[in-house]
Amino acid sequence: MFARHLMDHKNSFTDTLIFLGDDLTLCEIEITDGEDIFVWNGVEVGGIQIPTGSDCEPLLLNVLHVATSSEGEECQQFIESPHVFPSNAEIGTVFTALAVPEGVILINNTESRDEENWTTIPKEDLKKTFREQGLRNGSSVLIQGSHDGNSLLTKQGKWINTVNEINWLQVKNLSQLESEEEQVKISATLNTVVFDIRIKAIKEFKLLKELAENSCLRPIDKNGKLLCPVPDSYTLKEAGLKMGSSLGLCPGKAPTSSQLFLFFALGSDVHPGTEMEITVEETVSVRTCLKIMLDKCGLTGDTWHLRKMNWCFEAGEPLCEEDAKLNELMICSGDTLLLIEGKLPPLGFLTVPIWWYQPRGPLHHWKDHQDQTNCTLSQGGVWKASSTPGAPSDAHAEVSLWYLGDLEISEDATLGELKSQAMTLPSLEFSIPSPAFLRAWTVESKRPGRLLRAHQQQLKEYKLGKRTEICLEPLQKEENLGPWDVLLRTQMRLPGERAYGPPVDVLWDTARGWTAGSLRQRVADVYSLPVEKIEIAKYFPEKFAWLPVSSWNQQTTKRKKKKKQDNLQGAPYYLKDGDTIGVKNLLVEDNDDFSTVRDDIGREKQKELALGKRKSREALRAQSSDVFSGAETPARARGPEASLSIHVRSFR
Repeated sequence: MFARHLMDHKNSFTDTLIFLGDDLTLCEIEITDGEDIFVWNGVEVGGIQIPTGSDCEPLLLNVLHVATSSEGEECQQFIESPHVFPSNAEIGTVFTALAVPEGVILINNTESRDEENWTTIPKEDLKKTFREQGLRNGSSVLIQGSHDGNSLLTKQGKWINTVNEINWLQVKNLSQLESEEEQVKISATLNTVVFDIRIKAIKEFKLLKELAENSCLRPIDKNGKLLCPVPDSYTLKEAGLKMGSSLGLCPGKAPTSSQLFLFFALGSDVHPGTEMEITVEETVSVRTCLKIMLDKCGLTGDTWHLRKMNWCFEAGEPLCEEDAKLNELMICSGDTLLLIEGKLPPLGFLTVPIWWYQPRGPLHHWKDHQDQTNCTLSQGGVWKASSTPGAPSDAHAEVSLWYLGDLEISEDATLGELKSQAMTLPSLEFSIPSPAFLRAWTVESKRPGRLLRAHQQQLKEYKLGKRTEICLEPLQKEENLGPWDVLLRTQMRLPGERAYGPPVDVLWDTARGWTAGSLRQRVADVYSLPVEKIEIAKYFPEKFAWLPVSSWNQQTTKRKKKKKQDNLQGAPYYLKDGDTIGVKNLLVEDNDDFSTVRDDIGREKQKELALGKRKSREALRAQSSDVFSGAETPARARGPEASLSIHVRSFR
């Protein structure tokens, strides 16, 4: 199962999920370069099984428990955090989920915080499910130690909001200067200025007064990481700090309103806590910021560039505009930049990896190679020719791609100019008459993807993106593809054998439509056969399957007869450039089988793989059944079944 998470301009998830079918290509569902895809096997995520079905519908609960100090003692401060549980899980699993000792659980299903009424769950009811206790999304769960009793509740059962009663912050001494206390509590309100808290902390720690001129307060997150320094002029409310938060008294001044505090790291494999820190003016250029970071790392040279770490802690797009100011690129305090080795191309240029694509089958021969040959590439990147006189070709042999090198080229250059520059790469030692003898494809999933057809079209009009790779295919003669031409690989089935002859490139003019009849006529003309004496089928290599292409006229429905759209671009064929079309001559062979021995082997392997996955899922379910064995709920009676009619319009 594939799900695409659409992102808004703030890199936060929207509510939209698009579930993709197995028969669609990424181009057909408009997946763009750099988009995020979530792939799920329907059973587990990260090795953890995710139960499915209405009985284990997830519940989002607000869980509160008493915080503990660094010495392990309980404080009069509550930690409130959202947690998701299956509705058929036992309530007692809350202790395990939060890794807290078993105690007393109180639940509250009211919506108003001012009128909360907490109910204690008896110990014998901890094995009941969340659903059986009436909990729903937004319900609150309070965990207390068994010795606390009702000390945090009033006699009427009304909740005392101890969070509002907290009027202090905890400050730790991280100034590298010794003090009598490691941490102190500073009384404050939400309107207290950060500067006052810092000065009070210095006095409480009995540190040197000089530290007042060269120190700052930095929030400490739940993992112990120091966050951005808080400006002295901010109030706690403006800084977004809550009462009871932990702060660190650290050396160094907090950034001013015109400065940025940034984390940065070397390389893309960043481990938490290994980032370095820097304070720069928000108006400095990317180039200057890069130089400052290199100096701090003790590195030199101009073969480095910066990338901003994205929301999933991976290297994002490079900061290409080296003369742009940081604030113009929406760089904010607290962002993490990554120092990546490799020089960026100038603005308006692309660095395009170039591959050589040699299709299996008939050889693309040149003037000095009039016989049919196969080309292979040695380790040094030199093409060699070896004779293979007309051996039967496998329609779905592995694609052969060889890396030639990178091209740095302007976005304003044409496709023809890219081919010309590729012909000058040192690793390409095979003679090519002219760029017109090369066919260009984008590389997708290590195989040719989109055909780049217009020789004089500028690269920027193809919207290639910064990560696009291109493969070049040698041709026997010059080629000039029109906007309506579709390139297909046809292969004639060998009579009496489950194999095919060498592929033949066929250009199909679709100006009058993508109809099955038009394609059958074009293929018949290529092989000089009557159209009624051939059968054709599209090959799906990922399924090891052939789908016969036949003309259809009408589709009968219960309501009326209507003309079905005859368009091979749509389901179930999704025909596109580069697809393989099998051709059968009915004059010498009259059966419905298009498959080969290799297809049989491939399908058998897929069945074995699917069987192994199913057994693995069953084993996971068996292992997790103990966890949820006490959480089963009675099956609900099914309602009467009703017929459903869905009409989907075609917008092609």
